[in-house]
Amino acid sequence: MERYIDINTFDYPLPDERIAKFPLENRSDSKLLVYRNGDIHQSRFGSLAEELPSGSMLVFNNTKVIRARVIMHKPSGARIEVFCLEPHRPADYERAFAMRGESEWSCVVGNLKKWKEGEVAIDFELDGITHRLAAEIVERGTREHIVRFRWSAGCSFGQLLEILGRIPIPPYLNRNTEESDSADYQTVYSHIEGSVAAPTAGLHFSKHLLKRMEIKGIDSAFITLHAGLGHFRRVDVEDLSKHKMDSEQFEVTEQAAEAVNKAKREGHKVVAIGTTVMRTIETAVSTGGMIKAMDGWTNKFIFHPYEFTVANAMVSNFQLPESTQLMMVAAFGGYENVMNAYDIAKQEGYRFGTYGDAMLII
Repeated sequence: MERYIDINTFDYPLPDERIAKFPLENRSDSKLLVYRNGDIHQSRFGSLAEELPSGSMLVFNNTKVIRARVIMHKPSGARIEVFCLEPHRPADYERAFAMRGESEWSCVVGNLKKWKEGEVAIDFELDGITHRLAAEIVERGTREHIVRFRWSAGCSFGQLLEILGRIPIPPYLNRNTEESDSADYQTVYSHIEGSVAAPTAGLHFSKHLLKRMEIKGIDSAFITLHAGLGHFRRVDVEDLSKHKMDSEQFEVTEQAAEAVNKAKREGHKVVAIGTTVMRTIETAVSTGGMIKAMDGWTNKFIFHPYEFTVANAMVSNFQLPESTQLMMVAAFGGYENVMNAYDIAKQEGYRFGTYGDAMLII
């Protein structure tokens, strides 16, 4: 029997002023709402170590946001934005970033109606010499298109994005990207390039806080999931069982799997730092509630009712209405519990969204 879950149950009033447009100066100064066994209390994210028992295992997503938005122009002068989503040829991120001279990516194109044929380009300077990056659409799709980039400069495609690209902050922030976003929209432990959306629960961690965790005997493991544009895409069906998530590339290493499984065997808390981590470890579930090392693509959509296997605690930002992230958090913490916590957060002036405050469910 198919289950019907109405998306409208995840709608709630959220005034624009409750959405944080910029982060706090100190990452760990964010508020932290703690939901523990039916009780709610308020804290600060910098005190997270005091909220967790020694021996807890924090699981982080070490993806790094790429400068995916490239502004190019047609010979006529028309402005075209090319948003690089994921590599097409070669399809491997590491190889794609290392490519020289030519690379193909799956892209979303802004102002597509002005780019019906031919090339768009942008000139740039490298080592005192002017070069050109050119692009053409080699395969048109419904939402995404295969774009072939060509350049003569002796640099990799990854280096090109660092020179020409812009950080793709969430569209609901309703502002232009600023230079400060280059650092603010990355976790301090980001390592493997590939995301176009940051794992936002991790943005609250400073290097100092991570050190405090370590001193207290709280362990860490790192998985990778490269969040794509679907991270921001609204659910466009009323029945959630009909929604299809975009596939996203992930990896759970042997080291990460062994660390998480050891914590589970020893009865320690396993804390998923954000929804991307939760989706990844639930994808990698093996027998007996353990996880296995694996890599590939996942389009796992988690919503109520769902039996979680790996993590028994979770950190998450306050998610926007009708978002798939909210649906996962509600499945983990219980719908009534989570929506009640969100009401309290609004009453207490918590900041919502990417640069907002956080919630610990334990």
